[in-house]
Amino acid sequence: MLGKLKLTHLVYLLLSLCAMASFEAFAHGVDDSTRNFLENNTGIQIIPFLYIGAKHMVTGYDHLLFLVGVLFFLRNSKDVLLYVSMFTIGHSLTLMTGVLANIQVNAYLIDAIIGLSVVYKGFDNLGGFTHFFGKQPAPKKAVLIFGLFHGFGLATKIQEFHLPEDGLALNLLSFNIGVEIGQFMALIFILLLINFWRQFESFDRFSAATNTALMSGGFMLVGMQLTGYFVS
Repeated sequence: MLGKLKLTHLVYLLLSLCAMASFEAFAHGVDDSTRNFLENNTGIQIIPFLYIGAKHMVTGYDHLLFLVGVLFFLRNSKDVLLYVSMFTIGHSLTLMTGVLANIQVNAYLIDAIIGLSVVYKGFDNLGGFTHFFGKQPAPKKAVLIFGLFHGFGLATKIQEFHLPEDGLALNLLSFNIGVEIGQFMALIFILLLINFWRQFESFDRFSAATNTALMSGGFMLVGMQLTGYFVS
């Protein structure tokens, strides 16, 4: 019993840390060394952009919270691969297109939609759509669509630094590959944690509370981004 209690507390602690850390670093937070590199970058820089992409995904708590929601009830490895692939296709497409075509979107509004994606997935996992509306949105299409918005969120971060055209396509591709590497690393950790937790009765008992916490974190992210939009 004590072990189960400690495990439950650990899961809640990790979710809380993700939510709180995202408020500080989420939308426009870039550390000084990364900012300095991007602002002074010239030419093709494959390795640095790989690193920055991976780092952004691993510390991009908005993306991680969404992935936690997507993976929470998936038990089949084929389903995990399919949903992750849909998300990857979505955010890769808009990341590359958004920057190369210079599609300008408001970063605060995009980040608010990303927060809503977390709310959506928590609500979906709770069976909210079926209970209140009698029908669940197509989950694969929803993951793909929200993946598109997550990609625009990544694009807005890159666009802030007005990268030079010289080597932009290759640098951007390197950043995107880095994002996938970071996502893969995060997925391993998330899947190990969830699969370990599934061995305990507390998983089913506290799944509703966990997804409610996801929704709460998503609503807080939305509130912060909308506040930033109206006061900026």
